[in-house]
Amino acid sequence: MTRKLTQGPLVVASHNAGKVREINALIAPFGLEAKSAGELNLPEPEETGTTFQENALIKARAAAEASGLPALADDSGLTVSALDGAPGVYSARWAGPEKDFGKAMEKINTLLTGSPDRSAAFLCVLALAWPDGHVETFEGRVDGLLIWPARGEHGFGYDPIFQPEGHTATFGEMASDAKQAISHRARAFAKMVDACLKP
Repeated sequence: MTRKLTQGPLVVASHNAGKVREINALIAPFGLEAKSAGELNLPEPEETGTTFQENALIKARAAAEASGLPALADDSGLTVSALDGAPGVYSARWAGPEKDFGKAMEKINTLLTGSPDRSAAFLCVLALAWPDGHVETFEGRVDGLLIWPARGEHGFGYDPIFQPEGHTATFGEMASDAKQAISHRARAFAKMVDACLKP
């Protein structure tokens, strides 16, 4: 049976400021006080999983265990059809240790040179873990096309080259609330709300 998450502190198991900001905006209406793993100086576990779900669970379990509080982790990334799903779980790693997503976006565009297929999707798995070991997971997805050159200064990561289906703007051009309404993270979060936050 799905476990409900009651009001109180929730650890957001991420050191990525952009991701923490998005999750904070999503959980604020439910009376949850978010504390990031960075704020709490929690160590970053090694993401050894080969799927978004495995990595989300590794991060959520590690944060719940280290903090003694429920922890929410997200593992998400860009999957490109013509690249057999790459960069996928390695989306952040493609940006290198200096987190240079400009270079990562250029790499994708170079690899797609000559390919008529520019379809891609953003996937997100949210894992919610309790200190006693109980976990819940939720998945969200948004399909779209990769455009070049990159457009927009909003968002983070690959947002400036991703144009979601049914829209002419990239995630990088959308205001935060417009992106939140349709993003992969928002879709996964909506499932979590229905299962764990609604009375």
